[in-house]
Order: sequence, then structure tokens, then C-alpha cells
Amino acid sequence: MGIHSAIEMHIVELLVLAVTAAFQSPQTKRPTLEILRVRTDVLKHLVRSEYELAIIDEKTYLRLSQYLVEISKMITGWIAYTQKGA
Repeated sequence: MGIHSAIEMHIVELLVLAVTAAFQSPQTKRPTLEILRVRTDVLKHLVRSEYELAIIDEKTYLRLSQYLVEISKMITGWIAYTQKGA
């Protein structure tokens, strides 16, 4: 399996985790969101590795990084929101 294939698998996994968390009760979604946060950071590192290995160009790297930073912020906000209700 190549690095790009691993990235694609991680993206699908992020989607599965996000949808799973959306359907869980507020009391039980925190562990799923924590896993989602870690997997998002792994994806950031994989994308950075692709850029450093010159698999993707700088423009693509910057665009993907921007999306991943925004996703991380949303996950962090979601976790904070679930802690409020606890």
C-alpha cells in the first residue's frame, strides 16, 4: 500500500467516525470524537510526508493542510460542546 492509498483510507475512516459520532448520544460520543481528533492529526502528518517526498506540490499541500486545520478546529469545538452538556 502506498502513502496516497493510506491517506484515502484515513479520509474514509474520518468520515465514518464523524457520522458515527453524529448518531451517538451526547454522553457516548466523546471517545469517538477523541479518536477522530487523533486520526485527523495522523492524516495531517501523512499529507506533510507526501509534500516532503515531493508526491504532491506545494499548492496542493497548502490547500489540504488548510482543510485539515479547519476540520481539527471543528472537532475540537464539537468536543468542547459535548463537555458543556456533561
